[in-house]
Amino acid sequence: MTSAVKPITLTIMDKEYVVGCTEEEREALFASVEFLNNKLRDQRDSGKVIGNERIAVMAALNISHEFLDYRSSHEVSSSGLGDGLNRIHQKIEAALSRTGNPSGRVTSGTN
Repeated sequence: MTSAVKPITLTIMDKEYVVGCTEEEREALFASVEFLNNKLRDQRDSGKVIGNERIAVMAALNISHEFLDYRSSHEVSSSGLGDGLNRIHQKIEAALSRTGNPSGRVTSGTN
């Protein structure tokens, strides 16, 4: 059973925003807001970017870059895992075919 969407007030860069959120999503939403505020604060405190809009754009760009790097590195490891599983599957199939039981079913010794 899912709970109803309720309005929640969030503060991002000292501005308040009201968004709809279910009770199940609430904790993750607050964690996201904290993460975003930290990234925005880092941009602002670096002194390299002036103005809230530019700070927000640069923080969004950095978060996007981090996400794409993360996704790309995990896709490589996931595909490597798939390749390894395929090799194991092929070895099992080869072993079963050598035993004369290509179906892979366990057979009893009695008839």
